[in-house]
Amino acid sequence: MSSLNIASRALTTNLAALQVVGHNIANVNTPGFSRQSVQLTTAGGQNTGSGYFGKGVEMVGVDRAYSSFLTVDALSTSSVAAGDEARYQRLQQLEALFPLGESSLGVTLNNALNAWNAVASSPTDSTARTVVISRAEELAARLRDTGAKLEDLRLTSSTQLEATRGTINTLATKIAEVNLRIVEASGAGRSPNDLLDQRDQLMADLNKHIQTTSVQSDDGSLTVFVAGSQPLVLGGRAGEIVVQRSDADPLRTDVFIRQAGQDVPLNESFLGGGSLKGILQFVNTDLPNAVNALGRLTVSLVEQVNAQHHLGLDLNGQPGGDIFTVAAMPTGVGTPGSAQITPTVVDPTALVATDYELRFTTATDGVLTRRADGSTQPFVVDTGTTPYSVSVDGLRFDIAAPASTQPGDVYTLRPYARAAASIDVAIAQPQSLAAASPVKLQTNLGLTSSLTVESLRLTGGSAAGVPVAGFGLVWNAGTGAFDVQVPPDPPLPAAPYNISVVTPPGPYSPGEPMTFTVNNNGVLASYSLTLRGAPQAGDSFSLSRGTGTEMNQNFGNAQGMLDLRDVPSFGGVTLADGYVSVFSGLAGTVQAGKFAAEFSTTAATNAETVRANYSAVNLDEEAARLLQYQQAYQAVAKFLQTAQSTFDVLINSFS
Repeated sequence: MSSLNIASRALTTNLAALQVVGHNIANVNTPGFSRQSVQLTTAGGQNTGSGYFGKGVEMVGVDRAYSSFLTVDALSTSSVAAGDEARYQRLQQLEALFPLGESSLGVTLNNALNAWNAVASSPTDSTARTVVISRAEELAARLRDTGAKLEDLRLTSSTQLEATRGTINTLATKIAEVNLRIVEASGAGRSPNDLLDQRDQLMADLNKHIQTTSVQSDDGSLTVFVAGSQPLVLGGRAGEIVVQRSDADPLRTDVFIRQAGQDVPLNESFLGGGSLKGILQFVNTDLPNAVNALGRLTVSLVEQVNAQHHLGLDLNGQPGGDIFTVAAMPTGVGTPGSAQITPTVVDPTALVATDYELRFTTATDGVLTRRADGSTQPFVVDTGTTPYSVSVDGLRFDIAAPASTQPGDVYTLRPYARAAASIDVAIAQPQSLAAASPVKLQTNLGLTSSLTVESLRLTGGSAAGVPVAGFGLVWNAGTGAFDVQVPPDPPLPAAPYNISVVTPPGPYSPGEPMTFTVNNNGVLASYSLTLRGAPQAGDSFSLSRGTGTEMNQNFGNAQGMLDLRDVPSFGGVTLADGYVSVFSGLAGTVQAGKFAAEFSTTAATNAETVRANYSAVNLDEEAARLLQYQQAYQAVAKFLQTAQSTFDVLINSFS
């Protein structure tokens, strides 16, 4: 009877082992399946008078090849890789909006500036003037189109965020459901291997969208955390990820986790990885940086071109108007403050492509943060101006209602957010281009040398600052520079003089512009005068305001428009190379995103390979086990047949 029991137990055990091997082979291509193996032990023994005899074999259980360390490593690296890849895909779409070569925005920008060359050569040529307007319209159209496409990219990215949020919530719900099934199945004291594999696969899918950590409870259920410590799945209950616009910044997207009806904000920097993290970084950081870079280029261009054009006279002798128009800079969004904080450009060459945050610690001071680099500086509201103001990076932030600012108020300011998308051309008639300079130069007052005037133009201030009665420039051999003389000698027609020199001309160098600023009755005008030749004692000039059509042949302001190409405007980069500064910054970001995606993908692939080598099914090994258990089963069957035959002989011997 003992032999029959041993054979019977061995048959069922080896049959179970064959079933496990068959299960492994059947699931060799099943995602997330972990190789299973039977755990065998002796069935013990029985002490008899003749000795201690064993009772055969027993199956303790079915284990799966699982390493928590390798699994966690594979999940975390795959999560980071998914986030980097999602961000890089978006960055590639962003890069496509800023091409190089003949079709680039930079070429269009330079064409618009270079078109003034023909006007400078022939100020009254209507064809040359028409080309300037046409090139300006092309530039404005390119900027508007790029700005609109950036907004489209933000909208599609927001849609992708919403879809990712839905996927995360669906997976969290499924994990909670599997948790309940595992707890129920584990009640019998056995490990539900296939359910555990199913949950692990759900966790792998979840981590591709949002990085998680987890803790397994004694009952077998898994608690899943996101952003470090916020539970997304707790036993059989699943939370909900919520994505919505920020109250403090309408162009920013915030992520929350909804638990028991409460929305808890998740710190973006704690998300770690997953496509949600990658797209969120693109929407909240990469895309605003590109918008700001393009917006800064637009604002600086508009401010400088319009300012220079205002300093000239058109063919009708009228001061130049705006060439470009752009939407007013948006006011700051306060949380919870309600003061109107409006940016204004004071120096278009000092602008920085960034958003700002004003955080008030009192009603009149606080901390200003430049979001591009996180740098901070304390500020004190200038209460000596109306409205009150704060100045930084070529901008002045006017506070229209200072009494409403309170400690703890935070204001987000995006001065360049809508600049590119709103630019337009404000001038339509060729004769309205202000190519002439409002400054008239007389050289017949005391010129004894061969000095020649190469160019004269205003570079700043206002044409109203040029005195009608004029002032003189007299060569000072002792200093090697020209002195400003008020009134000129010999004097021009009598007029009330209230002129002072703010900045005198620097040392003279042939062919190099001399710049100086003069205050005329409280109105400033800055000049650039270029001479050639060697001045002699007694050389003098007279500068005065020109009026009417006498300026038709003067190209001084057209030359000033051309000279804008070489004005350092973007951290030392000239206006003509402004697009290069935009593209180079973006190219650096894209290259870094590509490197991160490639590196993290390699790390994730390696981690998954190590995990799979440990847990996945190897058909060669399963074939060997199949042969092993098949032979054991056949041997046990033979043993059972022998035991049965022996038993029959014994029975028959007593019959």
